[in-house]
Amino acid sequence: PFVMVCNHQASLDLLGMVEVIPDRCVPIAKKELLYLGTVGWACWLSGMIFIDRQRRAAAIDVISRTARTMLRDNVR
Repeated sequence: PFVMVCNHQASLDLLGMVEVIPDRCVPIAKKELLYLGTVGWACWLSGMIFIDRQRRAAAIDVISRTARTMLRDNVR
């Protein structure tokens, strides 16, 4: 297992990142990306998991559930 951090500078960077992210990877992003128009829709449709950074307890819960699912399904 590993963690890949992508610090993109523009919305179009997401398109390039999709090409280099390994198969069976679990993408996690800040919830604010949901509100970027078509980029937000594309992220949501791709199964990205969104973290609400303003609600710490909820963010920790989402990350914990994601980690348990990743272990169960043997994904990165």
